[in-house]
Amino acid sequence: MLDRRQSCAWLAGALAAGPAWGGNPAQAWRLATGYRADSLHGLNLQQFAAELAQASQGALRITLRPEGSLLPLGRMLAGLAAGEAEAGEAIMTGLVKELPLAGADSVPFIVRSYADARRLWRHQRPLIEAPLAARGLRVLMAVPWPPQGLFSRKPIQGIEDLRGLAMRTYNSTTERIAQLLGARAVDLPMIQVGQAVAEGRLDTMITSAVTGVENKVWGGLKHFYPVNAWFPKNLLLVREQAFARLDDSTRAQVLQAASAAEARGWAASERAAQASVDTLRAKGMQIEPVSTELAQALRRLGEKFSLEWVRSAGPDANQLFIAYFTQT
Repeated sequence: MLDRRQSCAWLAGALAAGPAWGGNPAQAWRLATGYRADSLHGLNLQQFAAELAQASQGALRITLRPEGSLLPLGRMLAGLAAGEAEAGEAIMTGLVKELPLAGADSVPFIVRSYADARRLWRHQRPLIEAPLAARGLRVLMAVPWPPQGLFSRKPIQGIEDLRGLAMRTYNSTTERIAQLLGARAVDLPMIQVGQAVAEGRLDTMITSAVTGVENKVWGGLKHFYPVNAWFPKNLLLVREQAFARLDDSTRAQVLQAASAAEARGWAASERAAQASVDTLRAKGMQIEPVSTELAQALRRLGEKFSLEWVRSAGPDANQLFIAYFTQT
């Protein structure tokens, strides 16, 4: 496996290459993402590009364009369809208006483990691929962010312990969670979380352990519960026209590299989740198991959210959840 410096070196070599080593004209892809190049996903994409540069002997060169520098997340599908980039990565929950079944990623408390998340993706993928194919886009892979846990200033044994607490919200799902839990919603962008915790304006929030570490929340939030509320995934897409311009060998290499990158990305997400929990513990936070009472209450909330989502998203959503809950 390439480390970050090796990955960047391979990428630089690929960009510097002219015609493919075998004599065929090299194809150049711009890969747009809204995330940092040094994020969990960005590093994985760099390695994906580096391995393809090596495997294709220069037949395919991929330039990563991070932090919305080529396409912002909100325009990813439209920009790809318009040819403003050959490939692009976006968080699936941000594609719900154009791709309703991507919203399964934000239905809370129904996916409780990475194994569950993999099963959901197996059933979700074909239902996502079909409408994207109609737009001229091919799905290459999906990789999850670490799961969302519950942070709190005080111990939480049941949902009644959350009533009246100031809970960070940032979208309609988290606002609805706060409402159903009887918490007081505090709309805060992530950049303000650390300060809000330090000032005592925030009592609890649902976010990943990674985010908790990045914002050094241990100064005010002393308890962390791995409720695994949801596993948001980033989706990597390529324009079918760009894919079709590759020769047969390079197309096969792209699919093989994407499969390897997907497996690597899931493993990296699990490692990042565990490492972040370990850091929270080392900083003095109490990492506590979810009580039976709280787990049952959250499961009931998940059922309520899933029914609401199926009603809003339609028959395909029902088909997805039937498969997820009844099949392996």
